Amino acid sequence: MDHVTLLRPDVPPSDTRSFGSALPPELLEAVRGRVRLLASFLFVAFAFDPVLYFGQWGSSALLGKPAALDPAFLGELPFRLTDVGGSLASAGVWWLAGRRRVSPSRLLDVGLVYEVLICFVIATSTYWRQYQASGSLPNLTWVPSLVILFPLLMPGPPRRMLAAAIAAGATTPLALFLLDLGGRVKATTDGYASASVGSAFAIACAYLGARVVYGLGREVAAARELGSYRLEERLGHGGMGEVWRARHRLLARPAAIKVIRPALTAQARPNLLEDLRRRFEREAQVTASLRSPHTVELYDFGVAADGSFYYVMELLDGLDAETLVKRFGPQPVERVVHLLRQVCHALSEAGSRGLVHRDIKPANLFLCRYGEERDFVKVLDFGLVKALRDDGATPGEASGTALTRENAIPGTPAYIAPEQALGKVDLDGRVDIYATGCVAYWLLTGQAPFRADTRMGLLMQHVSATPQAPSTLAPRVIPAAVDRLVLACLAKDPGDRPQSARELASRLDEVERDGVERWTEERARAWWERYWPADRAPGTELDYPTVTRG
Repeated sequence: MDHVTLLRPDVPPSDTRSFGSALPPELLEAVRGRVRLLASFLFVAFAFDPVLYFGQWGSSALLGKPAALDPAFLGELPFRLTDVGGSLASAGVWWLAGRRRVSPSRLLDVGLVYEVLICFVIATSTYWRQYQASGSLPNLTWVPSLVILFPLLMPGPPRRMLAAAIAAGATTPLALFLLDLGGRVKATTDGYASASVGSAFAIACAYLGARVVYGLGREVAAARELGSYRLEERLGHGGMGEVWRARHRLLARPAAIKVIRPALTAQARPNLLEDLRRRFEREAQVTASLRSPHTVELYDFGVAADGSFYYVMELLDGLDAETLVKRFGPQPVERVVHLLRQVCHALSEAGSRGLVHRDIKPANLFLCRYGEERDFVKVLDFGLVKALRDDGATPGEASGTALTRENAIPGTPAYIAPEQALGKVDLDGRVDIYATGCVAYWLLTGQAPFRADTRMGLLMQHVSATPQAPSTLAPRVIPAAVDRLVLACLAKDPGDRPQSARELASRLDEVERDGVERWTEERARAWWERYWPADRAPGTELDYPTVTRG
């Protein structure tokens, strides 16, 4: 299961007192962009003629032929001033939609007032200009199109959208009446009928569109309610489900939720579906039972109304070890020792409870800011965990092995122990020691210990091939003691490896005492502030210094 490598900045909380709380946050945020785009388009449309008009006025004045003396030119002035008003209104809406402090409900109110205003301006100028030019009224204006378009761009409660559509649609007969009253046009019964019929059709379409868009948004929002949490953004997905960023509705606490939806397993074999349910439940129970600060913390677990399985865990701010090396290159020996010692802490507790992780890999080791600490490691994803004892097994279940029988060889090929690659079932914590050695190799060299073109070829490399010493591939000097320890972890015979995570941690301490410089909190904080700052924009690439062997 892929996990988060970087959290996006918090989105503004939804407006729980209004329609916004009933729609997905990303839909509400998309409304801002849509409103700005529409306001930009209308700003350009309204500003085009005034720019030409007043530009011509200014140029003629400079040439000594003032356009103000031309009656035809002056006759266009009211239309141009109207266009200026429309441009200013569009610019104001564009600016307001970009302000994050404006709630979705307030933005909707402003947008609906803007809709009515713009429709009135368009209706008035269209009727007046065409009648002045040809002596006849147009059959249609752009008002019906805008009335239909607005509910599609700005989803809102259907009744409120209907009221705005009626007000906007009524601007066509109202504009015609006011122009006739002022003697600007001569309105006829056919003109009123044409204006009213077009508006009525647009109002009906706008109401239906508002119901559909708002209804779909409500369905999506309802589907994202899990217990007391609301799903906000999908952070990753894999074969077993999805990981979402979520927020507790009352506590406003951010969290990460792992979900398995029935849709993801609907085509699975019935027995496999039951195994997935039991596997998911086991993962949640195992994770909740662990108390190491270096194991991801579980908040909640349950089954949603639609049958989805989910558990809620802490939301981490940082990046996984795979991303660390891919973006910033092989790491200093002292940092690798510091990170591995924390991994050993989590594995040691799991081992004391008779649990084997079986999927230790860089993507499952998360480096994060944790309170005041930096480079704090969290071990993720106990989805393949195996119980060495049967006392915690579900009745009728001999062991955790059955929970992964859909995969003949559980684990990740690049970080899998030889006995695991051979499909042996009597696995113990030493498979995690081997995988930790593979992770150390990756952190030090930027490469996995073995490479092959196929999955089977990679498994056979783990079974029979001898890895090169990390020092032959790393860009930095690696002490001989570190070489020996990593290669010991990668021993083919489990008896030749450190026999437990506690023993591995002890040997890491010995390596540090033998001359490896200590990775301090000050160095960690300096790295994070320079290369992965808290206010870092998503997707920003930051440079990391190139290190050469010396």
